[in-house]
Amino acid sequence: MQRLHLVFGGELTDPTKTVFRNVDDIHVVGIFPDYQSAFDAWKSEAQRTVDNAHMRYFIAHLHRLRDEGQEASPTEELD
Repeated sequence: MQRLHLVFGGELTDPTKTVFRNVDDIHVVGIFPDYQSAFDAWKSEAQRTVDNAHMRYFIAHLHRLRDEGQEASPTEELD
């Protein structure tokens, strides 16, 4: 099974919270086929922006958004 991961980040309003200052400026690094490659991309971006305490990068587990074992996953209810 393929387990996709999204790496993204941007400037936060407060370093102790996870609220982006401007969602239009979110940097989408990419979608990766496994956790290790997503982690490597996350680490690279985090190290590149280490001088800005308000910058944070995250790894989202896209494979968790859809449960193939259920007839209707929560994401299908958004239509």
